[in-house]
Amino acid sequence: MSDLAPGPGRVRQSRIYRDGVLGSRPAVPTDFAGLERAARKALSAQAWAYVAGGAGEGRTMRNNREAFDGWAIVPRMLRGGGARDLTRTVLGTPLPVPFLLAPVGAGQLVDEDADLHTARAAAATGVPYVFTNQAGTPLERTAAAMGDAARWMQLYWSTDEGLVDSLIQRAENAGAGALVVTLDTTVLGWRPQDLNLGSLPFARGLGIGQYTSDPRFTELVDERVRRARPGERPKVTLAAIRSLLSITRHHPGSFRANLRSPNPRAAVETFLDIYSNPLLSWEHIATLRGRTRLPIVLKGILHPDDARRAFDHGVDGIVVSNHGGRQVDSAIASLDALVGVRDAVGPDATVLMDSGIRTGADVFTALALGADAVLLGRPYMYGMAVAGQRGVEEVIANVAAELDLTMALAGVRSLAEITRDLLVPRRR
Repeated sequence: MSDLAPGPGRVRQSRIYRDGVLGSRPAVPTDFAGLERAARKALSAQAWAYVAGGAGEGRTMRNNREAFDGWAIVPRMLRGGGARDLTRTVLGTPLPVPFLLAPVGAGQLVDEDADLHTARAAAATGVPYVFTNQAGTPLERTAAAMGDAARWMQLYWSTDEGLVDSLIQRAENAGAGALVVTLDTTVLGWRPQDLNLGSLPFARGLGIGQYTSDPRFTELVDERVRRARPGERPKVTLAAIRSLLSITRHHPGSFRANLRSPNPRAAVETFLDIYSNPLLSWEHIATLRGRTRLPIVLKGILHPDDARRAFDHGVDGIVVSNHGGRQVDSAIASLDALVGVRDAVGPDATVLMDSGIRTGADVFTALALGADAVLLGRPYMYGMAVAGQRGVEEVIANVAAELDLTMALAGVRSLAEITRDLLVPRRR
């Protein structure tokens, strides 16, 4: 790119304004508040509760946003205009912009083909996608939809070690560039929005496609069916019938055959029993280096001591994250934690961050406070709710465009120039 070539910000702006002359508007709102309102209108009550909801009273979600509001960018003038370089390589994965698409489970609540929409949008834009462990579509199909585009794989550590090994092997075979182990969901947090609706998508067969497509999980389900004894039949209600139909429809195989088989219901029960290990410990993490050749990333780190210990265990990177405010109410904001973590591990350790990222200006702030890159979650899911794959692509383009323009107006030409001295704390 020459110094006079327009960056993604001007290109995106120009396209929107030129299309506007012809009476066309963006498929999704370009501001987050508008995007969120549009998504809420498009989603069911269950989908909105799951995607938008948080733990407890929502204080951690508010903390995440207040942390960003607590910093102000100080633009610098006359430092040379021209093209900006938004690229960065993280753990061997080239990034065209300094963010990846975060793993978001149970996307089928938003769209039946949510995982494929996300994968194709990621491939079209070049932004890596972290496959969710809680997908509705098996990772092999999702990888095939991406071609050679970059992807990582999330891992929830099951109580069955054979299943852990199977999922890791499948990630390697599918061309994952890193294994992202989520640490902060050994049990589900208290999520009133879902609880008030009695809605857990996995109990209806949604978001367990990585499991029902796995050979080790299939063995566990078959064992459960063989051990089953006739018992009290569940109460028959309209809701129970709907749940059964959902479980049956989302299980591999024909709908008619599944209706006659005990396996779909046994698969859901098996998943609920084993999907995450409440006894997950540093001893488990210590086994990973001998179980995979992939770079290992630990997601959910918030304390500087845990960050140091992670790297002492030989992991390759960490994600500073509070799970988007979905696990612990009144937890520290990820952005606030990032500052202490970066200071603790030094400048060379690979540190990513998520939770609360909404805009390109947010990405700028996170980079200035020490993140090598960030993970984008709710915004792209909202884009999908409004306009499917195109909505995801437009959210990516909008965040990249705003980051590029923020860099231009702040007087920086590369990500390396986004430093902490470009921020000042605001009065709270």
